[in-house]
Parts: sequence; C-alpha cells; structure tokens
Amino acid sequence: MKEFYLNTKNIAEWKTQVSCGDKIYLSGTVYTARDAAHKRFFELLNNGGVLPIEIANSTIYYAGPTPTPDGFAIGSCGPTTSSRMDRFAPTLYDMGLACTIGKGPRSNEVLDSIIKNHGLYLCAIGGAGALAAQSIKQSEVICFEDLGCESVKKLEFDNFPLFVAIDSLGKSIF
Repeated sequence: MKEFYLNTKNIAEWKTQVSCGDKIYLSGTVYTARDAAHKRFFELLNNGGVLPIEIANSTIYYAGPTPTPDGFAIGSCGPTTSSRMDRFAPTLYDMGLACTIGKGPRSNEVLDSIIKNHGLYLCAIGGAGALAAQSIKQSEVICFEDLGCESVKKLEFDNFPLFVAIDSLGKSIF
C-alpha cells in the first residue's frame, strides 16, 4: 500500500498508477451527484440533451452536502452508498468518466466498466462528513438547484483523504 498526493487535473496520467488499497489525498475539481441528479442526467441524455458538466476525465463524488454554515465552504460532506448509482455508472464510465467516489461495494457491471475504461473507484470514510468538509475549499451549485442537497455541485478538494477501492485493473477491496 502506497500513499499519494494527487490532483484531478492530471487524473489521466495517474489513474493507472495507483493500486487497490492505496491511500490518496486528492486535490482539484470534483462534482457531486447523487440519485436524483443521475436520474436527471439520464433524462437529458435520453432526450438528446447535453450534460451540464463535462464527464470526460471528471470525478463524481456521491455526496449530498448539508447546508453551508456561515464562514465555511460547505456543510458536512460525507459519501453516500455508491450502489444506488450502479445502474448509471457504466454509461458514464463509457463516456469517459475517470473516477467515482463513494462508499460500499459496486456491482459486477460497474467493475467490468471500470476495467474496460481504465477507471477508478475511490472510497471516502462514512460518518466523517464534517471532517471531510475541512478538505473542501470551494463549493458552487452547477445545476438542479431545486434538488437542494442533491444538486450538482462543483467542489475544490484540497488533500481530501480517500483510498483506492477498485483500481483500473479491477482489483477490489470488496
């Protein structure tokens, strides 16, 4: 097991260099999207629309942050159960999504898609959303503001602690 300080700007370079179990401190741009946002993404795609975020080489964090207290960039921002997005993930990986972040195991279809597309699945520690929020320096609602905590947000991570749960070769902690 190794430890890496990495940036999403060069994710294409490093995503095949990290291995299952490695600890990562991630910096850079990450988007939040949970169940409701994924449903809207696919409504757009199914109707010939364009997604409101660039998927290629992006990272999606399965999180729904709590309201932002005064003086903070974001409220508590812990991971949600990733398997709820498993029906959407293979298509997004096929569209060039580099990485997803959440908690818990993924389906065989997601595992196969990660291998096929040389993607990654990273896990954040559940129950530590207030601590995780300390590594988020900016938060901006990008779309679906009516969804409240499930709106899509653009976050700027600064050494956000994660570990590689499924690497690009399909090795899994699960």
